Amino acid sequence: MSAHNHDHHGHDSHGHGHGHDDGAPHGSLKDYAIGFILSVILTAIPFWLVMHKAFDKSSTTAAVILGFAAVQVIVHMVYFLHMNGKIEGGWSLLATLFTLVLLVIVLAGSIWVMYHMNVNMMPSMGTDVHNMRDMQ
Repeated sequence: MSAHNHDHHGHDSHGHGHGHDDGAPHGSLKDYAIGFILSVILTAIPFWLVMHKAFDKSSTTAAVILGFAAVQVIVHMVYFLHMNGKIEGGWSLLATLFTLVLLVIVLAGSIWVMYHMNVNMMPSMGTDVHNMRDMQ
């Protein structure tokens, strides 16, 4: 007979089917409520800013809305996706930061290229209109 005790008393030794402790973080009702309330606030404030025309310039309103959107993304990542520096040894947070850096590089590069193509492909567009008026 083996020295190991094989008597499990009806329990599954691997924990399958018993409980939900898979190592992934699970938020409490309080965490979900805080996340929900913050999400509602971060949605209501930009809505109010647009509806009441709080800023004279639409570019200022757009910048403020983008700021609120960035904060709301962080709220969703923390309260609903449970992302922090402790999960998977910090690798999921590091992968997210890497993705954000790549996204910023791609978007900024695309905007830069489109701007310079517009300026360099049509260099005389702005001056032709003024020259045509002067001829008349």
